[in-house]
Amino acid sequence: MQTPKINPYLDTIYAPVRDELTIDELEVIGEIPEDLTGMYVRNSPNPRFEPPGRYHWFDGDGMLHGVAFQGGKATYRNRYVQTQAFQVEDERGEAVWGGILDPAQMGLPGGPIKNTSNTDLVWHNGRLLSLWWLASEPYEIAIPSLTTVGPCDFDGQLSCGVSAHPKVDPRTGELVFMDFSVFKKPYMRYGVLSADGTLSHMTPIELPAPRIAHDLAITENYTILLDLPLGWDLDLMRRGKRRITFDRETPARFGIIPRHGDASELRWFEAAPCYIYHTINAWEEGDTIVLTGCRVENPMPTGDDWDGTIPRLYFLELQPFMHRWTFNLKTGEIKEERLDDIPSEFPRMNDDLLGSRSRYSYNPRIAPKETLLFDGLIKYDTDTNNSVQLSYGPDRFGSEAVFVPRPGGEGEDDGWIVTLLYDVADDSSECAVYDAQGFSDEPIARVLLPRRVPAGFHACWVDDLNPRA
Repeated sequence: MQTPKINPYLDTIYAPVRDELTIDELEVIGEIPEDLTGMYVRNSPNPRFEPPGRYHWFDGDGMLHGVAFQGGKATYRNRYVQTQAFQVEDERGEAVWGGILDPAQMGLPGGPIKNTSNTDLVWHNGRLLSLWWLASEPYEIAIPSLTTVGPCDFDGQLSCGVSAHPKVDPRTGELVFMDFSVFKKPYMRYGVLSADGTLSHMTPIELPAPRIAHDLAITENYTILLDLPLGWDLDLMRRGKRRITFDRETPARFGIIPRHGDASELRWFEAAPCYIYHTINAWEEGDTIVLTGCRVENPMPTGDDWDGTIPRLYFLELQPFMHRWTFNLKTGEIKEERLDDIPSEFPRMNDDLLGSRSRYSYNPRIAPKETLLFDGLIKYDTDTNNSVQLSYGPDRFGSEAVFVPRPGGEGEDDGWIVTLLYDVADDSSECAVYDAQGFSDEPIARVLLPRRVPAGFHACWVDDLNPRA
């Protein structure tokens, strides 16, 4: 009898941990800067119970891992995001929802697809919000305890979902977001929350078909919405089945809309077909807008052409490259430039410059493995189109890295890079702090963690360690 193959996204670095810990006084190799104060928090899929069907990495219940820094010391804790679905399954003592690879189950509370809140994190108006990749209600998380406060509808103002990657404007404090639906029109909605959490703008965006949207970008005066030809097969979905398709004949569209504009003011720019999981930044230069991000030319598997070196997410391939688009608002022209030949994803920057001209981005380097792993970090200089790399070491893999500005620092890259690392050899994890300007393989501090932290998705940095009043 043939031994069944273990799902790679439930094994080794991806294997879930199911206890919640709080550990103070962590061991440190090197020295944590005294003025590094705040909390690195990363979201991740972590199934609470044995998956009942064909598990996909996107299916796991949200779990937050946090390392808080203060006075040269560090503490660690991890907590599940206690969504409505999590609580239903916790009460029953077993998984109730199947995953996105399984037939849709109608009649379940909250819908046929389980909101796991396992994808992203954003800090806005004194709230840490946990978000899901399919766009649904955010969940508020207490800092620094990481306990779930509950679903957040902004005091009853929000009647739609929030996608995984809203943007907080560092100048105005506004939260710019979009919601999308794969079931009904409008297939996209675009909104703005003011710095104090007031819903100041909302408008429907008509798309030719439902898309799987993931990110957007902002400038000082505009928002860039992405209409990319990736979506579910609607005919199959009506029959209770799920299959994602990518239309290689349909252009990628970039919709540029004034920050508080409605759909009549939206301008579409067409480019070569592609998918974009994550943008980096966008800014205005006279009559043009510049956008940087990671572009995937063909996100669908290519069968016999696959050689095992491109990470696969079952029905999707992940081979993104650093890219730049320039949109001329006067002529309607668009220019595309590929900036590197090394695959990278989950890019981050100095968020103090989000929406204005920036120079540096920090992109985890994709390892040539069957699954998605990051074996190093690339620091890009988009002014010069140069880059420098650091490596985590043999069989050591990292998470999304956040940039933390040095208090009173000078220059865009004056600060630290903080990320989680996993060592295959001893099945251990640590939180590493790098000098963003020096950018060498050796971190200035290694915070040894009491447990293996499974691979995950997105992270954020929270300066404020005081709970919201």
